[in-house]
Amino acid sequence: MLNSRLFSILAGSMTMERVNQTSSVSEFILLGLSSWPEDQKPLFVLFLTMYLITITGNLLIILAIHCDPQLQTPMYFFLSFLSFTDICFTTTIVPKMLVNFLSKKKTISCAGCLTQMYFLYAFGNTDSCLLAAMAIDRYVAICDPFHYVTIMSHHRCFLLLAFSCSFPHFHSLLHTLLLNRLTFCDSNVIQHFLCDINPLLKLSCSSTFVNDITIKTEGVVVFVTPFLCISFSYVRILIAVLKIPSAAGKCKAFSTCGSHFIIVTFFYGSIFYVYLQPLSSYTGRDRVATISYTILPSMLNPFIYSLRNKDMKRGLEKMMCKRKS
Repeated sequence: MLNSRLFSILAGSMTMERVNQTSSVSEFILLGLSSWPEDQKPLFVLFLTMYLITITGNLLIILAIHCDPQLQTPMYFFLSFLSFTDICFTTTIVPKMLVNFLSKKKTISCAGCLTQMYFLYAFGNTDSCLLAAMAIDRYVAICDPFHYVTIMSHHRCFLLLAFSCSFPHFHSLLHTLLLNRLTFCDSNVIQHFLCDINPLLKLSCSSTFVNDITIKTEGVVVFVTPFLCISFSYVRILIAVLKIPSAAGKCKAFSTCGSHFIIVTFFYGSIFYVYLQPLSSYTGRDRVATISYTILPSMLNPFIYSLRNKDMKRGLEKMMCKRKS
């Protein structure tokens, strides 16, 4: 009788200790890109430079489109919002990275981690939807040019923009709430430079079954649907371009969507590499791939869209001339 009572007391104390352990994780440690102290300052300089280039380049795109009446078309309408989203996207990630590069305590609170993940997916999927909207615009412009003005009306453009900016927030909120219900007890060290869903799920000591099912169903639909829309648009564009008899006409048609195609390939290639793999195979190597769809596209967008686009070059030149005069 005494032994059984002693056992129940010990079991109760162990349970209480376990509860305290699971509730004690109030912050996470972000390991970052490198754990070597000598790498921190060079990485700080590198990513600060990339961040400043991203902000400056995308702001120039927005200002050029706003100032040039000839750029007031659906394509540049979506491009201006893509640039704005890219600024928000990188601001969600890079400032915290810069602080951690110069800090010995590379921590982030649980609330801060969930907030970063929420905006990471909200702005990332907004980028994806805007790229799909731009692909639809190019499809209509090349495959049905006579009805382009009617189909891509201001009303439809605003509807596409409203959907592209609102739906990703519902998707992000769903995964943030599902992650918030998990408990973290074994470790609070995130093998990443940001709060991403896969490394966080690996840290959970409670069941992630619902999260896994949601990622493999709703998550895949949200990721793949814009990609299928873009793929369908480009297949139809390719068929239409191949029917153009003159070589000059083909070159002109390809040049109007070449920049967009480069960004789409870069963006989705790295996303599929990171997220369409089993959770068990997720390693530190995926941190480099994450940079390829978060920071790099946002920095390269202004260069690709301006250097390969005569209209954007002219718009930027006009804006610079106005500032000088």
